[in-house]
Amino acid sequence: MLRVAIVGCGKIADSHAWQMQRIPGCEIVGVCDREPLMARQFYERFPIQRHFSDLEDLLREAKPDVVHITTPPESHFALAKFCLERGCHVYVEKPFTLYEEDARQLIALAEQRRLKITAGHDDQFTHAARRMRALVESGYLGGDPVHMESYYCYEMSRSGYSGAVLSDKQHWVRRLPGKLLQNIISHGIARIAEHLTTDSPQVIAYGFSSPFLRTMGEREIIDELRVIIAEEERATAYFTFSSQMRPSLHQFRLYGPKNGLILDHDQETVIKLRGKRLVSYAEKFVPPMIFAKQYFANLAGNLRLFAGNDFHMKSGMKHLIESFYRSIVEGAPPPIPYREILLTARIMDSIFVQLDQNQLDRNQINGQERELRERCPMPLPSPLAD
Repeated sequence: MLRVAIVGCGKIADSHAWQMQRIPGCEIVGVCDREPLMARQFYERFPIQRHFSDLEDLLREAKPDVVHITTPPESHFALAKFCLERGCHVYVEKPFTLYEEDARQLIALAEQRRLKITAGHDDQFTHAARRMRALVESGYLGGDPVHMESYYCYEMSRSGYSGAVLSDKQHWVRRLPGKLLQNIISHGIARIAEHLTTDSPQVIAYGFSSPFLRTMGEREIIDELRVIIAEEERATAYFTFSSQMRPSLHQFRLYGPKNGLILDHDQETVIKLRGKRLVSYAEKFVPPMIFAKQYFANLAGNLRLFAGNDFHMKSGMKHLIESFYRSIVEGAPPPIPYREILLTARIMDSIFVQLDQNQLDRNQINGQERELRERCPMPLPSPLAD
């Protein structure tokens, strides 16, 4: 029986606790939050043995085998390091760390202590995502991916979580190097990282605040991001994050030398794309029938999962946690290879460095324009003026 603890009793911790209850062979021996009331309320909602407000007390008294870290990202590195040093396996919610170097240190420490660590990229373990992975491994693409497209959208509003971020200038999200983006985009980036074959791809990023945010006077938070990722003479990828495009997509598209695949996370569907076209007018009639058949098969599969009580919003989290625990008990490799965790962190580092530089460049240009206007306050005459 694995003894499990949760550090951080916010909203995402509830999802962890719900999924743990569905996994045999584990028990939640303690929860911890620096705000005692949060820890107590969490303890009262779930079948948990004890609650704490100090991590050292939790580790010493509850003696967990595994610790789930579900705190804001800026604390992930220090908390995970503390738990590893005291002999615990660690599951870290996304984003894994703020910087690649921090991720590298945690993984090195885990390997040195012969412990396991993983990142909360649970979107990669939904039923549909696992079906796509099985198709790729079976050779359906006809070889390594040639191109990938990852879409991860987020709807901004004046209420809820995003409303809190927009209204509170001291919100912890604003302290992250990548601000709102850093707390969200790792799911979409991790999908790409899984299929890259080199460790240092070229990354080109462009981001800006949408007109929606600018009308609210927001200039700090970027909610529109476009990224090109390329391996030298190998695969390329596009990553799109948007708060404004509709429909709001959560998709991943893989194109190989022979066929392609489309994963729709919202609809829990996987669609096969034929690489060859039919001749004549058959191309206008046969493919729609093939797509209709595939969508119906996805529908039937989802209904079977629902009827079997295995169709949950966080089914990917359950599978990831279960796989992580199995890797601990059986001594198997962790469900997410460490290389993919590091590559995801490296790509995100590159994105945020470029966004910061772009902002500095824009500020410099704006400063130069203001200086020119101050030097020449009168408008220059138009060459067409009488």
